[in-house]
Amino acid sequence: MAVLPLLLCLLPLAPASSPPQPATSSPCPRRCRCQTQSLPLSVLCPGAGLLFVPPSLDRRAAELRLADNFIAAVRRRDLANMTGLLHLSLSRNTIRHVAAGAFADLRALRALHLDGNRLTSLGEGQLRGLVNLRHLILSNNQLAALAAGALDDCAETLEDLDLSYNNLEQLPWEALGRLGNVNTLGLDHNLLASVPAGAFSRLHKLARLDMTSNRLTTIPPDPLFSRLPLLARPRGSPASALVLAFGGNPLHCNCELVWLRRLAREDDLEACASPPALGGRYFWAVGEEEFVCEPPVVTHRSPPLAVPAGRPAALRCRAVGDPEPRVRWVSPQGRLLGNSSRARAFPNGTLELLVTEPGDGGIFTCIAANAAGEATAAVELTVGPPPPPQLANSTSCDPPRDGDPDTLTPPSAASASAKVADTVAPTERGVQVTEHGATAALVQWPDQRPVPGIRMYQIQYNSSADDILVYRMIPADSRSFLLTDLASGRTYDLCVLAVYEDSATGLTATRPVGCARFSTEPALRPCAAPHAPFLGGTMIIALGGVIVASVLVFIFVLLLRYKVHGGQPPGKAKAAAPVSSVCSQTNGALGPVPSAPAPEPAAPRAHTVVQLDCEPWGPSHEPAGP
Repeated sequence: MAVLPLLLCLLPLAPASSPPQPATSSPCPRRCRCQTQSLPLSVLCPGAGLLFVPPSLDRRAAELRLADNFIAAVRRRDLANMTGLLHLSLSRNTIRHVAAGAFADLRALRALHLDGNRLTSLGEGQLRGLVNLRHLILSNNQLAALAAGALDDCAETLEDLDLSYNNLEQLPWEALGRLGNVNTLGLDHNLLASVPAGAFSRLHKLARLDMTSNRLTTIPPDPLFSRLPLLARPRGSPASALVLAFGGNPLHCNCELVWLRRLAREDDLEACASPPALGGRYFWAVGEEEFVCEPPVVTHRSPPLAVPAGRPAALRCRAVGDPEPRVRWVSPQGRLLGNSSRARAFPNGTLELLVTEPGDGGIFTCIAANAAGEATAAVELTVGPPPPPQLANSTSCDPPRDGDPDTLTPPSAASASAKVADTVAPTERGVQVTEHGATAALVQWPDQRPVPGIRMYQIQYNSSADDILVYRMIPADSRSFLLTDLASGRTYDLCVLAVYEDSATGLTATRPVGCARFSTEPALRPCAAPHAPFLGGTMIIALGGVIVASVLVFIFVLLLRYKVHGGQPPGKAKAAAPVSSVCSQTNGALGPVPSAPAPEPAAPRAHTVVQLDCEPWGPSHEPAGP
């Protein structure tokens, strides 16, 4: 019974039941500092020498700082299930790759810092899921491409976008125009060469736009700029003002930048890069009246062109002006022409008709326009019947012409309606091309005595097939010049200018003497070479003849050698050569004797008839002993 009170006294010392414990948190990664005792939870790993995102992160963290490490990639699983993360810093790592959907679970994320990495592009799926993102910092990367849909998920919430210090030459301007809540847009220190008109018209909350140090020659006026007061510097600006920074660009100071010149500003360092008269001058020191433009002038157009139906045709139009004019084409039916299945319009002013039809003929109008005005020029196109089919194996050739193809020939009077119209069609009769050949032409012009102080003449010409303008300087006492190295079968536009010293200004000036248009003769078309089968048969016959002749000569040589050796083969005659013959005298009793050396010749004496019997001498005929 005494034990029972003792047990009752000890019961309060033992816990009756354990209270519920909170879930254990993940261990803090090595070299990191973790704040897990109070909310919000944070994991701080700056400068920890990490090579990848630690796998043991606390998934409840609201702040994750991984700056100044060596992380090279962000994988899909690295940040999975971190649905409460509000701030993520991956600045100044070596990140080259971000997996698609790597931030898909970070739906509460407000700020993402990816600056100071090595990203070269940003695709449509890499920022997917960031529906509450407000600050996106992508500066100091190597970005050269930004996908049009890369910012779709955060377009309505993004307030701060920094794309500075990258390699961007183009931007998805339509996508940037949907960032309705953006306050700060940093595009400075890139390679942007142009900004489309109206690119910022829907950014109603934009407070700062930085386009410093790009390649912009002009900045088009935007409806946003007309609604808000603009300042070039933020110092002292009201809260409602839009701060525009555009220094460090090669600005072309013409009439297109008058609106920018009228901005309220404080001293800044913008300067004009062109035109030459304003190059290097302080932008704000140039008066508004000096921001001028020049209307376009058509400098070159295609001559009247005739092509057979079904063939392509190229119409060219070149114009100069400030700013550079844009060239458009209008068909004979009054339609504005552009890229289609049958035509292509190039930025340099060339219109190419891929396949001509009989109804395409007529007068095409070239319109060159810029901010200062427009200029027009007409180009005539004649579409003839299709050419007759040609035989593939034809060997015909052009009839020969007397003399060298480069020999100059005067235009004949009989072909005045056709040849002279194309060959000598000067707009001013002072300059004429009196003789022409396939690659040469003789140009003549009258004396310019009324113009005092002529230093020289200048000839300018180019072919209708290209845009290269060729210059020739001629002495002042010349009245003609022979052009060489021309292309055959082409039409040339030529002008002669007198270069003289203006007595009023003391400067060198030019005065046009006249212009002419001429065509060089077509080159002789050489006869077609014989067909390949014919050449092959001839070679086979010739080779066979050579072989047969060689065999006959060989047989003849064998027969000749056979006759020379007495009807015996040469080999057998050589084998019998060692056998000697011994002659014996038959008028005595002596038998055969060995042959002896021939005696010395003696004096002539009386002839004695001696009969000699000759027989071969061999081992069996050796004389017996004495």
